Amino acid sequence: MTEFQAFFQIGFEHIIDKKFSGIDHILFIVVLSAIYQLAQWRKILILITAFTLGHSLTLALAVLQVVGFDKALIETLIPITILITALLNFWEQPSNQSFNQSSRLYVRYGLAVIFGFIHGFAFSNFLRDMFGNNLEGIAWRLLAFNVGIEIGQIIVVIMVLLLGSLVVKLLRLRADWWNYALSGVAAVLAVWLLLDKLGWKPEGL
Repeated sequence: MTEFQAFFQIGFEHIIDKKFSGIDHILFIVVLSAIYQLAQWRKILILITAFTLGHSLTLALAVLQVVGFDKALIETLIPITILITALLNFWEQPSNQSFNQSSRLYVRYGLAVIFGFIHGFAFSNFLRDMFGNNLEGIAWRLLAFNVGIEIGQIIVVIMVLLLGSLVVKLLRLRADWWNYALSGVAAVLAVWLLLDKLGWKPEGL
């Protein structure tokens, strides 16, 4: 296995992992896709690309130690990005006449980039432990890692779109209800993750 393949696999498995070690990132991609239907795949592709550009930039800067960050703060902000996106989904559902307005889409793309910055710092926590002080060939490794993550994200998006299409057709639901259900579950899980990051746990757990 080449070095590129090795880091591609690491990035891919950070998203597609049987142990769900990247559950927070998977959850963000899921909720990002929730308001879209299969026929709108171009819009979600642009959205995922905006998110990728954001996390790729901060991932590189953080690994190269160009910028610093508070690890605990980033870990707390991750579930907040999920929660905000889930709540926005209740406002921008597919049946809303204003949903397709360019201004709303640009806001959503902008948030995807900003939230990508935050997730990029979280990805860098993982990579910095691997690289240590050895930055030789860092650009090639980062590229491979990012491509692996991108492919993993696209697979998650495809699964969400296909599942949503199947559920809507089989149960004869409005697309809005699929969005509400998925976004609602994501919001609850995001709150749970946030409370966990803040050190709060219910009594008896």
